[in-house]
Amino acid sequence: MRKQLIVALVYDFDGTLSPGNMQEFGFIQAIGKTPEEFWKMSDQIAKGQDASNILAYMKLMFDEARKAGIKLRRDDFRKFGEQIELFQGVREWFKLINSYGKSHGVRIEHYINSSGLAEMIEGSPIAREFKRIFACSFLYNDKGEAEWPGVAVDYTAKTQFLFKINKGILSIRDNKRVNESQLEENKRIPFPSMIYFGDGDTDVPCMKIVKMFGGNSIAVFDPRVDSKRHTARKLLRQERVNFICPADYSKDSRMYKVVCAIIDKIKAEYELQKLAERK
Repeated sequence: MRKQLIVALVYDFDGTLSPGNMQEFGFIQAIGKTPEEFWKMSDQIAKGQDASNILAYMKLMFDEARKAGIKLRRDDFRKFGEQIELFQGVREWFKLINSYGKSHGVRIEHYINSSGLAEMIEGSPIAREFKRIFACSFLYNDKGEAEWPGVAVDYTAKTQFLFKINKGILSIRDNKRVNESQLEENKRIPFPSMIYFGDGDTDVPCMKIVKMFGGNSIAVFDPRVDSKRHTARKLLRQERVNFICPADYSKDSRMYKVVCAIIDKIKAEYELQKLAERK
């Protein structure tokens, strides 16, 4: 039996913690494009060469920044990340839910699992709240400038990070330990102790895996956008998720009530298991 109960909250970023895509909060404007122009160009690259949408947008960022005379260093990405907007209550959410967990004898850990850029998320006001940010990133030359994609995370690649969280592996590069057989009781965070937060179709594989293995998945939607609400309802109807919640992370929100209730359930099952193991 695990000595301490740990509950992992795993979040997509764009559309889940932040409205829109992170590139739209500063970077796209800096290269002289509109978000519509940038994403249309990115889609054309991917479609024209039957390529990864993720690698297409990363290459486009690199090429357009070079044309605009913008050097892409880690600090530059982080400065763009400082401009990322967050949904209501997100800044206060982590303290709130950590406190709730602590008061119930549960350790809460937060993880990002995103197709966005790790470097930009690292510049956001909430970066310090995460135990690990699993996301896309660049490789850098000896001048500290981005020169090639280092990690590209698409919707299926996201699933590997759930298994890494499950086994307590924080390295993106490590593909050996994550595939090694391990007894369930030795896994650091079992799937039933995971809560996954996502906003759309690209999160479906992760939502489905967490739910299928006994955890809980939440479809988050921007209540101001009807299409987002419809997507969340579709995911619930298709049984991809356990709950749907508006993107409001404040203390009086449905999100807070749902997550606290899930934590209570995980805690109760943990205590029942301890009682069952006593002789």
